[in-house]
Amino acid sequence: MNKMIASLFAVAAIGASVPAMAEVVVVVNKGAAESTMSKEQVAQFFLGKSSSMTPVDQADSSPIRAEFYKKVADKDAAQAKALWSKLVFTGKATMPKEVADSAAVKAAVAANPKAIGYIDKGAVDGSVKVVYTAQ
Repeated sequence: MNKMIASLFAVAAIGASVPAMAEVVVVVNKGAAESTMSKEQVAQFFLGKSSSMTPVDQADSSPIRAEFYKKVADKDAAQAKALWSKLVFTGKATMPKEVADSAAVKAAVAANPKAIGYIDKGAVDGSVKVVYTAQ
């Protein structure tokens, strides 16, 4: 019985140390014409397949960045970065602007009517418009 209780405490401790996954939303400037987007549309901007909007990435080490690329582009962050490097090397695109966190993404998107970014849902406010929720 003591071993069972100890095992339960160990499992609980491990679960408590793993951060909860944030709910990631894609945001655009509040004045943008878009009101909703599909997963495929969002992925096009963040994989360099469309240049009609300017993607704003979070920091390379950001957990929300890894979660975003996994859920939206079906790639890990390293695969997405490799894809962008190839596009930049061949002259087909320029790397997305990289900022520190959700607050910096909101500021960049609010300042640029053609910008698109992703943030934690809890960071949403009236300065940006949510067009997609990553699932």
